[in-house]
Amino acid sequence: MLMKAVQIIARGQPAFVDAPLPTLKPGTGLVRSLRLSLCGSDVRHLHYLPDDRYPTATGETGHEMVGVVEAIDPVSDDSAVKPGDRVLCLAPDHRAMCEYYLAPIDRLLPLDPATPLEHSVQAQQFGTVLYAARVLPDLRGKTVAVIGQGSAGLWFNFALQQRGAAKIIALDLKAYRLAYSERFGATHTIHNAEVSAAEALREINGGQLPDVVIEAAGENESIRLAVEIARRGGFVLLFGVPRFDTMDGFPIFEAFWKTLTLRGMVGTINDPGHACTRQALDYINSGAVDVGGMITHTFKFADVFEAYELHRLQDEGAVKIVIDMEG
Repeated sequence: MLMKAVQIIARGQPAFVDAPLPTLKPGTGLVRSLRLSLCGSDVRHLHYLPDDRYPTATGETGHEMVGVVEAIDPVSDDSAVKPGDRVLCLAPDHRAMCEYYLAPIDRLLPLDPATPLEHSVQAQQFGTVLYAARVLPDLRGKTVAVIGQGSAGLWFNFALQQRGAAKIIALDLKAYRLAYSERFGATHTIHNAEVSAAEALREINGGQLPDVVIEAAGENESIRLAVEIARRGGFVLLFGVPRFDTMDGFPIFEAFWKTLTLRGMVGTINDPGHACTRQALDYINSGAVDVGGMITHTFKFADVFEAYELHRLQDEGAVKIVIDMEG
């Protein structure tokens, strides 16, 4: 049997292909895709992988996915999930942009049937943010700047609020994205396409640069900006997935003389019991966070290439884009 899947056949060139339906193996579940959502790392896979990675594997690129379990091996009375269950499916290989996906059973997290699927799928990225936030210093009474107000930056605003940050200052080059920032916890916003980020931060923060800077965009310019706007002795979290090509001009001399703590944090898939992703689902299920407030566009699977391009351009007010696999 065959299924429809996306495959990147060359840099920036996704295509639909017919791929074999995955074969069930011991310890796995076969999941029929219902919804996916896009994030910046999908754009990276589509446009910025090393040359020898193209063409990619089938199903690439997509990794934020919810679906329904079609079959599982083995099925037992104490199985956490069973055929017919709707699940959040963790797909760190980015190969879930397809009609069916095979995953280890322990990467299938049951969903609350009362929560809309397009909301539940956001727990994947939200979980990565909660996981990364674990390495942050004590934020009580501190000022934190968040560079990038896509969905990841918005999730950080919420997480920082929960951790007691005194000031959460959101920065973005797109003014429309800043309109969402305070709804998710930011106390101040800076449209740094029009003003100096450092000067605006000092004006907000009593003449001082922030104690902590979170880079949530992954662009070369925003990574450099994170070092520029951190105070001496500050903490910089590099969260946005950088491009896979070489970054020119990283301000290592400035980072050195500022005695900054630079920390990257990835690998949520290794979180024991997927605790942070489960916490994200709990937040979403409880209504504690307005997850629907960041979903701006929905596309049918047949139109996913248009969705990729919209996400790359950050146009038409796009923040979070959902792919409806049933449409």
